[in-house]
Amino acid sequence: MTEVHSTPGTYFTKDHEWLTVDGDVATVGITTYAADKLGDVVYVDLPAVGASVAAGKVVGEIESTKSVGELFAPVDGEVVERNDAVVDDPSMVNADPMGAAWLIKVKFTELPALLSAAEYEELTQG
Repeated sequence: MTEVHSTPGTYFTKDHEWLTVDGDVATVGITTYAADKLGDVVYVDLPAVGASVAAGKVVGEIESTKSVGELFAPVDGEVVERNDAVVDDPSMVNADPMGAAWLIKVKFTELPALLSAAEYEELTQG
């Protein structure tokens, strides 16, 4: 059983991304559950700063020794920052997926319906 660790103001998607919101900017990463399922991450591909993203659409890729996973945008908007440290050292995703290994920051206009920590934990237990 993977426990969901989050801080207040952290939201989740059914695609196993987490996000925190600061004004109109969402910081996005993959959940601990997703990182555990992927195994040892060896490659991360992220969109460029300035790229437009659409909620539910693929914006990146995360490869591990076991599989390839897609990163989906949880919101519509523009990428305003990407975490190049994770691109340079993909193992960060396994070490701290919900902290230092955040992936992108997106300036958004509207938040879609997202899952709370309790709802996400229920999803991953099913």
